[in-house]
Amino acid sequence: MKLKLFILTLFISTLAFSQTKGTISGVLTDKDSNNETLPFANVLLKGTQINGITDIDGKYSLSAPAGSYVIQYSFIGYESLEIPVTVIDSETVILNKALGAAGYKLSDVVITTHVNKQKETALLLEQKKAVEIKQSIGAQELSRKGVSDVATAVTKTSGITKQEGTGNIFVRGLGDRYNSTTMNGLPLPSDDPSKKNIKLGIFNTDIVESIGIDKTYNFRNFGDFGGANIDIVSKTHTGSKMLEIGFELGMNTLANSQKDFRLQDGPSKTGFSNTSYPKNPFSSYNFDTNWNTAAATPINTSIFIRGGSEFNVGENGKLGFFGTASFDNEYNYTTGVSNGSIGLNGIPRRNLNFESFSYNTNTTVMGNVNYKINANNSIKFNSLFVNTSSQDHQEFEGIIDRFDIASDGGGYIRRSNLDQTTVFINQLLGNHSLNERTNFNWGVSYNSLKNSIPDRMQNTLIPQNEQSDPDVKQVSDNNDSENHRFYQNLKDNQLAANLALDYKFNKEDEDYRGKFTLGYSGYTKKVGFQARQFNFDINTAVAQPVVDKNNIDGYFNQTNFSNNLFSIKTFNGGLAPQTYDGDQNIQAAFVGVEYKFTPKLTVVFGTRGEYIIQNIDWFTNISKGTNKFDKFEFLPSTSIKYELNEDQNLKFAASKSYTLPQFKERAPFQFEDVTEVIIGNPKLYSSTNYNADVKWEYFPKSSEIISLTAFGKLIQNPINEITITSATNDISYVNSGEKAVVLGAEFEIRKNIFENNAENKESLTTGFNASYMYNNQDFNGQKVENETDLTVFFSKTEGKLTGASDLLLNGDLSYFKEFSGDKNVLATVTYGYFSDRIYALGTSGRGDLVDKANGTLDFILKSKLTKNIGLGFSVKNILNPTIERIQDKQNVLVESYKKGVNFKVAATYTF
Repeated sequence: MKLKLFILTLFISTLAFSQTKGTISGVLTDKDSNNETLPFANVLLKGTQINGITDIDGKYSLSAPAGSYVIQYSFIGYESLEIPVTVIDSETVILNKALGAAGYKLSDVVITTHVNKQKETALLLEQKKAVEIKQSIGAQELSRKGVSDVATAVTKTSGITKQEGTGNIFVRGLGDRYNSTTMNGLPLPSDDPSKKNIKLGIFNTDIVESIGIDKTYNFRNFGDFGGANIDIVSKTHTGSKMLEIGFELGMNTLANSQKDFRLQDGPSKTGFSNTSYPKNPFSSYNFDTNWNTAAATPINTSIFIRGGSEFNVGENGKLGFFGTASFDNEYNYTTGVSNGSIGLNGIPRRNLNFESFSYNTNTTVMGNVNYKINANNSIKFNSLFVNTSSQDHQEFEGIIDRFDIASDGGGYIRRSNLDQTTVFINQLLGNHSLNERTNFNWGVSYNSLKNSIPDRMQNTLIPQNEQSDPDVKQVSDNNDSENHRFYQNLKDNQLAANLALDYKFNKEDEDYRGKFTLGYSGYTKKVGFQARQFNFDINTAVAQPVVDKNNIDGYFNQTNFSNNLFSIKTFNGGLAPQTYDGDQNIQAAFVGVEYKFTPKLTVVFGTRGEYIIQNIDWFTNISKGTNKFDKFEFLPSTSIKYELNEDQNLKFAASKSYTLPQFKERAPFQFEDVTEVIIGNPKLYSSTNYNADVKWEYFPKSSEIISLTAFGKLIQNPINEITITSATNDISYVNSGEKAVVLGAEFEIRKNIFENNAENKESLTTGFNASYMYNNQDFNGQKVENETDLTVFFSKTEGKLTGASDLLLNGDLSYFKEFSGDKNVLATVTYGYFSDRIYALGTSGRGDLVDKANGTLDFILKSKLTKNIGLGFSVKNILNPTIERIQDKQNVLVESYKKGVNFKVAATYTF
């Protein structure tokens, strides 16, 4: 009996084993993009576990037992396609199909998309195929990591960090002056007179398709480049109609713990302000806003609406529309210690406890029209309006100046400030395939920006008698500017254009080995800056009354003005403002050649010539003058790619670039902060940069990467912010030495821990990147003295670059589970860390100001409940670490505070 069972089992097993299978294979293409292949698309035999994905060339192949099936093709952002197919033993069925774009959406709650460029796998493919060393982060990854603005987005990539409290982005240790920002390849204006770049935090990710980060210079970019060019690619719409609305509610633990959350009087909750200075402030007291604060309820909110549609135009054309509008606000509160400069004896000149109440808003409206004339020609118009505001009310108490004001304590400083930026960006872009060999790309833009500080208020109170009762205070009469109101306006209008013609040559086996590029870039801008400061001069000849710090209006009013307790002054005695006007004009031509010497080796060599003119006129409380310079820069660059095998690349890049000083850095303005005064230097000049990178890339799967990069930079005549030797220890800008050197390595890995691509998908993925840097620069006080009118005594002859951390880490872990086509859940944990970094260089024997190491942990949960409804929940800054700044040589704490934990719930509805 056992023998019969064995024979029967063996017979059945043999039949099953010997059963032959058939094959289904083919190529999947994008019918909306001139039938370009679609890599990494999903191919599934419905009702089975037989599935696969297309390769880099869009090819697929499935083996299945003989029978009838339905094969399903799908790709995020495209319409799914189902085709009946019959598999025959030992035969191959060829099915070549094309997918068209669908109307899927992206929201901050649900991972969806409308074009494949937003997908992580598509951006990895682009990185793999590129000869240049490049890195991108797309809308899909931003949503997964709960990122809501562009500044936070770029810090999720290797080698990039954001400086606390400033919004400055540092790339490989190089800060604002060394980086550049573009949208769709065209330059953006700055919203800060002291900065080169616009704050990336003002752009929310609703408008973003992807963000490209070029850490190596190439001939297509403007030459004012040292760290990276960050290019925001704006979102467009293809496919069927889409409309989505959503809202968010949130809170900050520290802000909500305050029973008395107070802000400046005057600014509206919408972030728009029309406050202006009085027309006649000298003969009477006629300011429209109060010194006293206004109460607020610190609940964070956000609301948005976005939609799009596409229509056929004629036989081959398509017209797509996309629009988004949103409003966000956020309350924050910090409290801690803030000291001024530390003396050589390690004793701070100031010793203050502080509270800071802040309220930020962002209003964004974007619309674009994308007209695909036919498969070879398309144009796009993009228009973006952004209004951001930042209110900050700060109160400081303690020793204002150990040798002068409130030296035993009891001093009080209060500053209320509103910073508002309005930017309007308009772009017209075109792409034309003139023939099989020739492609023409162009873009023009006109941008206008206005930044205003409409009514900054500052008060300083001191004890009437420090010994007897330090709590009884009067207005300080030490310096006119200790009690003031300040009004600032910055306007920046710019026009830019890019033109590029690509011509392919040397055709071989249906492919071209070479490509020639010829192009032009032009960029001109006009900057106008005005500032008025009304100082309240306290009359020391009369007895001054006691002042309640909670009722400043009880002192600064028409009655006390009429009684001659104080008078109002400006730097010139009238209403004429301090000003500077700047013009910058850059005209460039570039040429490049890309050639594939062997199937594995491709080389790009390019060069760019730029003629730069920068002029500035100023009229300040210090001087009046004009400063002009023009120069020509010759900027060569090269990129080399060697394909080690189908999944691995070795890349090399080298280039020369330059770094210009900014207008404010060259204008001898006197900008006053609570704890420092900054003055421009007209004799500042540009730096020259040399860059080199070597990168190894390995792509195990379509959604995975392992890479290792080594990089080096040499900066000649670097520019630094330093403390000059003066009675007031003012801060200025100088070419501080002969050179600076940056050497480092970056590592990145993205890995699927497990992945189930069956009908209900499930996956666990992780990502990690790290960068380690060595940086050093020399300091030469004699060089500064010879080249300028300034005197500087550096505390040491060499040191690190400001803003550079030796070690940067980023990690994330994401779990995704699909319960059905309309239901899923996504959970993500992210962590970021930076090691100690220099905030400002030490001079005159003082140590450097150093921001201590810190780490941030976030959790994001998102779920799609139905086809129409999505929910989300996030907790950010979970660890709530203490933010600390020290003066290292004296090892004294300069600043310390916490930011609190942020909670948020969100919901979206899709029609």
